[in-house]
Amino acid sequence: MNEMSSAQKDKLMSDLRLVVADAEELVRLTASQTGEGVAEARSRVQSTLGQAKNSLLHAQDVLVTKAKEAGHVADDYVHQNPWRSIGAAAGIGLLVGMLIGRR
Repeated sequence: MNEMSSAQKDKLMSDLRLVVADAEELVRLTASQTGEGVAEARSRVQSTLGQAKNSLLHAQDVLVTKAKEAGHVADDYVHQNPWRSIGAAAGIGLLVGMLIGRR
């Protein structure tokens, strides 16, 4: 199974935050509504929102931790292999330059 790209994960997190915010607004707007069914539904939504917020915060913490770890690994590699890193960067720069020059 393919893993999601960073951009896809960011988009998913943004979409989930928007859904949570919209649901909170809906709960706030229906606060004046009465009736057992409405109160029960509002209670379920609030509970689900709390769980969703906690899940989002946990996922964000995990993603930040993984990004920091990847940064440290890259930093360590560059420090241990400076010339190889410079060569790779120069090669990538040359390739990008050639691609841009073709346009």
